[in-house]
Amino acid sequence: MYQARIYVTLKTTVNDPQGLTVLSSLHRLGFENAEDVRVGKYLLVNVDETDRAKAERSVTEMCQKLLANPVIEDFRFDLEEMPAPAATP
Repeated sequence: MYQARIYVTLKTTVNDPQGLTVLSSLHRLGFENAEDVRVGKYLLVNVDETDRAKAERSVTEMCQKLLANPVIEDFRFDLEEMPAPAATP
């Protein structure tokens, strides 16, 4: 089994009004050193697969078909093999 940590962000060419709102709020709170904020999504997905390549293909397809809008968003993911659950007596 693998766990995918998926990061979905707006493409750099797409305006991010939510990011601008957060940046403005940070400035009002005194964090003048904040220069840019982009808001995105973070997802954890457990994939029941023993083959890493198959798990990668599956997560890529999930992102392309549902988790990210390919017109305005980019995605990337890290894939980590999860330890097998301990057997219970």
